[in-house]
Amino acid sequence: MATIKDVAREAGIAVGTVSRVLNNRGYISEETRNKVYAAMKKLNYQPNETARSLQKKKSNMIGVIVPQIAHPYFAMLISCLEIAAYNSDYRIILLNSQGQETLESEFLKLCRRNQVVGIILCNGNLDIAKIEGLSIPVVTIERKMEGGDAAIECDNEMGGELAAQHLIDRGCRHLLHIGGVTNDNMPAENRGHGFMSRCSRYPVEARMIHVPFEDYRMQSADKLLNQFLDENPEADGIFVSDDILAAELIKVCLKRGIRIPEDLKIVGFDDTDVAKLISPPLTTVHQPVEEMAEQAINLIQRMEQGEPAPSRTIFPVELVIRETT
Repeated sequence: MATIKDVAREAGIAVGTVSRVLNNRGYISEETRNKVYAAMKKLNYQPNETARSLQKKKSNMIGVIVPQIAHPYFAMLISCLEIAAYNSDYRIILLNSQGQETLESEFLKLCRRNQVVGIILCNGNLDIAKIEGLSIPVVTIERKMEGGDAAIECDNEMGGELAAQHLIDRGCRHLLHIGGVTNDNMPAENRGHGFMSRCSRYPVEARMIHVPFEDYRMQSADKLLNQFLDENPEADGIFVSDDILAAELIKVCLKRGIRIPEDLKIVGFDDTDVAKLISPPLTTVHQPVEEMAEQAINLIQRMEQGEPAPSRTIFPVELVIRETT
């Protein structure tokens, strides 16, 4: 296995210079950097990240805590974070809490033990006091900013307004919003607020229905969605809080003989791959996940270098019209 001395010998430069290139310290000419990279590639040299972390008192790792990885939104977000981190010479430690607060607390300790340079938190129910005592930069994504150093959100309220306006413009007069977020720490609750606010400007009927979090699973959602349709037979336009639940609603409607979009129009939220694959393809609010992930990594990098970072960043959303409306 090649060592840093072998790299220095192959490149024809001092070991200390190779070390400066690896740790990005001080001025290094482009020619010297290229020599080091060429030697590393030729010798298949892999830097010892553990040793480098001990030397620098921190690693190039970023802890990413998510409530689940099976949901297409989080799968998409994780993928974008990995790419953005890699492009900035970071790596991520992926931690799936499965919504369990005890696991989340353990994950925070794990991040500290691994000397991460920052944490990206996507959970809404973690105790704020535990975050504030970390002394590690914390960036939150789609969680209200309390307890974190910087918050990244999409414009959830505007997303709800866009959905309502589109359904009204398509002739809907009996509208529903079906949401699965009742946690005050999650900005996604603003989707419903925006929806109801826009509906209030028109002579239409509008209701909000919350799916309890513990029932926010497909085996339970099927029963609940049938119940909602039974209780609201006049509904002709429904805005659903995410694409997965909207896809399940489409399946339920098809089984009941409800034609989409002739009898009922449906709008989702997130614009995951599910929206394009379900039949009919789902009209949905596009959340700019790639840009949000890049901003999260950028903020960690800025705070690591001691630079100021905005405490809150809100990204615009847009409506993607497909066949369910």
